[in-house]
Amino acid sequence: MPLQQAGDFTFIDLFAGIGGLRLPFDEIGGRCVFTSEWDVYANRTYVENFGAAHSIHGDITQVEADDVPDHDVLLAGFPCQPFSIAGVSKKNALGRKHGFADETQGTLFFDVARIIQRKRPRAFVLENVKNLLAHDRGRTFDVISRTLKDQLGYHVSYRVISGAHFVPQHRERIIIVGFREPVGFDWNILRLQESRRHTMRDVLHRTDGTEPDLPWDAGRYFDHGKKRPLERYTLTQHLWRYLQAYKKKHQDKGNGFGFGLVGPDDVARTLSARYYKDGSEILVNQGRRRPPRRLTPRECARLMGFPDTFRIPASVSDTRAYQQFGNSVVVPVIREVARAIKPFLAEQALLQPELLVQVA
Repeated sequence: MPLQQAGDFTFIDLFAGIGGLRLPFDEIGGRCVFTSEWDVYANRTYVENFGAAHSIHGDITQVEADDVPDHDVLLAGFPCQPFSIAGVSKKNALGRKHGFADETQGTLFFDVARIIQRKRPRAFVLENVKNLLAHDRGRTFDVISRTLKDQLGYHVSYRVISGAHFVPQHRERIIIVGFREPVGFDWNILRLQESRRHTMRDVLHRTDGTEPDLPWDAGRYFDHGKKRPLERYTLTQHLWRYLQAYKKKHQDKGNGFGFGLVGPDDVARTLSARYYKDGSEILVNQGRRRPPRRLTPRECARLMGFPDTFRIPASVSDTRAYQQFGNSVVVPVIREVARAIKPFLAEQALLQPELLVQVA
């Protein structure tokens, strides 16, 4: 039977960032029992939105697996540092590691694997960039897949999902789901929004007087008197001329480099952690008379699917906020994944997989 009550399952949040993976699992009744995130500014945003029911652990490489609480689900948006099988094969004869440690030591995925090995959660959800599949000609993903399946014994499947199903952003990410027991999970359970095209109109500040006055934003991003974003988000004429010249130079060479200009009816490029530098990948058209502008941090939050109730602490600068949202996940994608796997977390569902499709 599906889970019904809040707290019916527990989960841990590794490489937590600002909680993009956690938010949907809170919503379906999970209880977070452990968080790890090394960035102190991300921690400020995380605590502002989720409180401090437990302390946030910093560097996960310094945390012993035995010190991680037992949990039902492991969540991890792990960074994938470049590595190759050829490189890790050169071990010293003495002290050589065995099993998955042999091929993944030195990467942060190793820390995910060692916790799974020790704590044996019912399920895990991992998120990473689409390029993980192609990195090192597929060898990187092969190591990860074999580690999860052959060494750790989990039933694993993955899918690349575009954030454009839920938000106006071209952002493809790989989601890896694993279950300790064989279950009937199928990616076709996901309800991807194929019929509706999301546009920037969904996330841009409204200039018709209907923009919500969020007290926690305290006028940091939008001038409600003038009914427009603050002037500091508009590019200077100097920067705008530079970006135009840069784009023309590369167009003349047949390259596609340059800024991305969007209006209310468009879909944006991928928001990156470097957005704070010049905002060039997503610039909002303000007409011929004015240079375009960057998105505000609140618009970035919306572009990543965070609700307006999500708070950006006053102690977090625009630069830090851009980095945090650029590094986060598209929340509605994870929300749909959470909804799809929820029935498979119940003990009875694990024992009777033939009933799962009906439950879902």
